[in-house]
Amino acid sequence: MRRTIIPILIAFLSISCSMDKETELKEEILAAYDNPIRPGYEGRNPYWNKFAIKFMYAPAFDFKEVKDAVSYRYTVTEDVEENATSWSFTAEAPYLSLAPIWRDITVGNVSLKVEALDNQGNVLAVAGERKFYRDASFNPPYHEAVRDYRESAMLALICIHNMQPIQNWKNGPVPDMSYQLNTYAAKIIGSTISSEVLLSKMCPELKEDALKIAENAAHFLIDQSRPEGAALEFFPPTYYGNLITSGIDRNKGKTMAMEALTAATAFLDLYDVTGKQEYFDQAMKITDTYVKIQAEDGSFPIKMDFVTGEPVNAVKAMLHPMLEYLQRLEKQYGIDKYNEMYRKSEAWMKNGALKTFDMTGQFEDARVEGLEPYQNLTNCTAAPYATFLLGKEDLTPEELSDAKDLINFCEDQFVYWESAEKKYGVQHYHTPHVVEQYRYRVPIDHSACNVANAWLSLYEVTGDEIAFMKAKALIDNITVMQNINTGMIPTYWCNFLEAEDWTNCTLLSIQTLLRMDEMNSCNMTGQRD
Repeated sequence: MRRTIIPILIAFLSISCSMDKETELKEEILAAYDNPIRPGYEGRNPYWNKFAIKFMYAPAFDFKEVKDAVSYRYTVTEDVEENATSWSFTAEAPYLSLAPIWRDITVGNVSLKVEALDNQGNVLAVAGERKFYRDASFNPPYHEAVRDYRESAMLALICIHNMQPIQNWKNGPVPDMSYQLNTYAAKIIGSTISSEVLLSKMCPELKEDALKIAENAAHFLIDQSRPEGAALEFFPPTYYGNLITSGIDRNKGKTMAMEALTAATAFLDLYDVTGKQEYFDQAMKITDTYVKIQAEDGSFPIKMDFVTGEPVNAVKAMLHPMLEYLQRLEKQYGIDKYNEMYRKSEAWMKNGALKTFDMTGQFEDARVEGLEPYQNLTNCTAAPYATFLLGKEDLTPEELSDAKDLINFCEDQFVYWESAEKKYGVQHYHTPHVVEQYRYRVPIDHSACNVANAWLSLYEVTGDEIAFMKAKALIDNITVMQNINTGMIPTYWCNFLEAEDWTNCTLLSIQTLLRMDEMNSCNMTGQRD
């Protein structure tokens, strides 16, 4: 039975929390970090951490055995100029985890050396070396929310609505390109539609204006979509115009396979509130095109020629957006005619992405071809995939275990509970935060929400109190980061970087705040349908 209620949160330092409870909870938190995440020696997947630069969970590395060695000495040393501390242990193989000394290692940059020893304890060779950052573990309390979650969400919605480029949609189905992010049409304009639909439901005073904006934006995407009979018929463009990265050669005339789903989702949102069949039909036409272009193995190309539909490289798309979308069609509308596409997509993610544990990024403004496996891992694949798994009504023990692994991976690689990095003597990054991907290690509100939502889903399924505490710490920080005057939730959580507002990112922050508000408001004995 899945939980939808939240017991009163017991904070570590609360006077209502007994010392026994506090100690027990702290030990549970620390013990979890002793466990490596999907280490290669288990045989379930290859070693995935070749390009990782930091770890919160005890790592294990792909070091090879040395001939005639009978044991291996692991030594971790602080990377400091003088008086460096070292920690060491001996094991029977060179590829095991650092669990025996992990809790002892202080936060900071360290160097690992694994030496092969003979039966006399003499060094035969160095089996492997690695530098990395030993990251700080979860250790609350963190910032408390500075305003009500629903109020915070409303402020952000109104902030988006009042932006001049958003107001411009009232004049007709033509985007204001002074908001250069409109160049990523399906993602940004699709998110604009969903944002305005949400505002129309929450704020009756602005309903008329909000729906006018949403419908004009929707008609722009429909007008720009591929015509009936085309290889990608009814797909809206990923790229529009020549701004930012839309104008570079690798993106001209191309489209990202999964981004049409943002528009399809927006059309469904608009249909829900207006009842106009044209929007529902447009979403279904897009879905039908996906059926046509899915490969027999269940995969989709990550990027295609927008006219011919031909893949532009051999990279495959991550399919969590498809799975979430099809899950919605069945749950909300009772549509099951896409079950075969769902089944094939689910099998591809399980047998491909999960089996390799290569949670690669698929960003329209970043290069996706020519990368080595694991070179650009991201929470933006792993966390939503975990949330999808946890949202299944027929969730299996294996899927629950996989979801936990994906969530722990996100915390390990992308969450920062603390940050010592400073610029000009000022803290550079606001913590706690979540960085987006290996190739763009910047804290993004969307990423914080990805991981927070996965933790909330884990709480709903298992009642895991620590998962809820971690989610709350990230969500509370959204309210801290929000501009107190304008209501803007900045996309980037760092100083000395322009406070840009990606509509898709802000929308997820709003949805996450509202989810937290709803969970807090649930009756203590309520249960999810």
